[in-house]
Amino acid sequence: MHPHSPAATGLTRRGVLVGTAAFAGAAATATAPAAEAAPGRQARATVFKNVRPYGAKQPTDLVAVDGLLTSGPAPHGAEVIDGGGRIALPTLVDAHIHPDKTAWGEPWVSRNPAGSIAEYAEEDVKLYHALRTPLEERAERLMGHAVTRGTRAMRAHADVAPAFDLAGVEGVGSARRNLRHALDVEIVAFPQHGVIRTPGTRELLEEAARTGAVDRIGGIDPIGFDEALDEQLDVVFGIADRHGVGVDIHLHERAATGLESLRAIIARTRALSLQGKVTVSHVFCLPGLPGRELDQLAAELADAGISLTTVAPSSDLVLPIDRLRAHGVEVGLGSDGVRDSWSPFGNADMLHRAHLLAWVGDARLDEELEAAFRAGADGGARLLGLPETDLKPGSPADFLLVRGECLPQILVDLPQRDLVVRAGRVVARDGELTGR
Repeated sequence: MHPHSPAATGLTRRGVLVGTAAFAGAAATATAPAAEAAPGRQARATVFKNVRPYGAKQPTDLVAVDGLLTSGPAPHGAEVIDGGGRIALPTLVDAHIHPDKTAWGEPWVSRNPAGSIAEYAEEDVKLYHALRTPLEERAERLMGHAVTRGTRAMRAHADVAPAFDLAGVEGVGSARRNLRHALDVEIVAFPQHGVIRTPGTRELLEEAARTGAVDRIGGIDPIGFDEALDEQLDVVFGIADRHGVGVDIHLHERAATGLESLRAIIARTRALSLQGKVTVSHVFCLPGLPGRELDQLAAELADAGISLTTVAPSSDLVLPIDRLRAHGVEVGLGSDGVRDSWSPFGNADMLHRAHLLAWVGDARLDEELEAAFRAGADGGARLLGLPETDLKPGSPADFLLVRGECLPQILVDLPQRDLVVRAGRVVARDGELTGR
């Protein structure tokens, strides 16, 4: 990658991951009851006038009462915001992001050559010490930026290793508290340096889970990087089982190696009855599998309640979302690293990530473009156990307003997010966070 050629610097971020192991209708017409305020308390209500849900031809009003959309009339004294004919779309969910590593908003960082996960992890440490802005400020800056682009929730992976102690978990936790009015956040304790190969990591993972600082315990390439399949998975799943947290494992391994690790993850999920609490990220061993083998493995994943995430890195590594969903496997979309030591790219903009998903999938038809958007809006919501937003009465009042013609055109052209609404409150306007 720029500024050096791959030949001069070794593998790019994408290269090292590849090579690691080789509307539905206007809300005003529906019939759900209005949200009711508690006795003695006035409902918090806002009317968003003159908006076009999903690009509907005729504008309508979206009425938000106590965080939900309603078909009933707005309570007396409701705030009124004119949408100016803008299109309303659900906000999105980032199912996989690393906000602790980011140099977003910092002076430009020139990256050093690296050619393996271990070398990239060393670069993480160097950047961590080189950046002068505290980690919690950098993480909050990036997470706040994600809100302004229309993200309502994220699953944030924070590095846990002796080189950082729990600074990443604590920094992202601080950002989560400060942005709780605008953003739902799950935190994963992610052992980027390995669980077994780096002494002291398992103790830090245990502490993070025991203290309630994280929602999930992570893992990474049990065979290809840690070289300890059973030992790593025993540690990760043991901590999750003892402390009642979930699991989210980075799996870059490909071909037979990746399939061996994936089947071991399925087996432990079943053995510990952790169905619905386990996610595997990237899963580069799935794309390209023959149809029958893919269908069989998808059925096993669905039966074990294991969800997956993809960051749409390329046409040959993006997960076959439609086929997996057909078997009942939930798949979320994420933005991965953002301007970190691994790559100068990334922007924490989930509408753009859905655009990339459509791009690498060679989407051409309107329904294909809309499906990419729904992957970003709904897939991650299901992963995080959040209600999906459909702009109908009873739905969370979480949406963004943009100027445009229709959803497919917006996904392609990526217009400015003029207004971002969370639980009926405006949390960002014209690319800037608003008051709390």
